Amino acid sequence: MLRVGLTGGLGSGKSTVARMLRELGADVIESDELGRTLMEPGNATYDEIVRAFGPEVVGADGRLNRPRLADLAFRANRVKELNAIVHPAVIEAQAEWMKQVFARDPAAVAVVVSALIFEVERDAREGGAATAVYSDLRKRIDRIILITAPDEDKVSRYVGRVCTCGMGMEKAEADARARLAHQIPDRDKIGRADYVIENASDLDSLRSQIEQLWLRLKQESNLNLPGESLK
Repeated sequence: MLRVGLTGGLGSGKSTVARMLRELGADVIESDELGRTLMEPGNATYDEIVRAFGPEVVGADGRLNRPRLADLAFRANRVKELNAIVHPAVIEAQAEWMKQVFARDPAAVAVVVSALIFEVERDAREGGAATAVYSDLRKRIDRIILITAPDEDKVSRYVGRVCTCGMGMEKAEADARARLAHQIPDRDKIGRADYVIENASDLDSLRSQIEQLWLRLKQESNLNLPGESLK
């Protein structure tokens, strides 16, 4: 078994790499998808967000207005407050998903895709004992893959993605830069990652890197017994 964290800043290409790993045989789950599910009405995470941020973040359909919530969180510098509500629930859901994956296939490579693996750890440590359980990456993740890219490429990719959803280019670029400002720079993450994939070229180059990495991950998975953690 092998528990892998796949991370990288906004627009770095995590979803593309995740798709390639899935095609090669990895079990993959997206933290954003888990978060969206947990933020639906009827979940404790939803209730906590509404209590903390007020009814203005609830849309006419009773669901969270995520763009409004994000705007409030970034504009009022309440990102860490929002993350402190969402991240613990997401991490618990990830752990349960991994248990199910390894029960089905003890030699599986389970990949959790999250833009904020290092940021969650940072915020947990700053939050003190109440969140310390989430601060030790190596108790829940065996290997970390970091996807890097120039910041301008990240912004361009993000703008190209969200503009198709109706957001204007100027607002999208400002949103991208605000989000990047809350993320730890790549240069500070590289030394803590087990594998670094540079996504600054074409898809063929990226795919070649991922295929080589997959062989290594499978080898490590076969050497790691269920119930043990790699250090």
